[in-house]
Amino acid sequence: MILEYFMLFLLFLMLALAIFAVETKDLLASVVAAGFVSLVASIVYLYLQAPDVAMTEAAIGAGLTTLIFIIAIRKTERYEK
Repeated sequence: MILEYFMLFLLFLMLALAIFAVETKDLLASVVAAGFVSLVASIVYLYLQAPDVAMTEAAIGAGLTTLIFIIAIRKTERYEK
């Protein structure tokens, strides 16, 4: 029962972070929020007993993709007009 509530909490957290990532004008905050969405998704995959998918999502989705976007933002402007 508690695990179902935890899963619902994670899903609502993912939804809130995704909405924040889309709506904010600060590109760095948007990328960090998208990285946290990937990190929460990896926790969901782990809960669904898919550890290989969870590790891949954490490494590629939350780690590498976020790093590439942060490097790109550092070379451009941080705030959207």
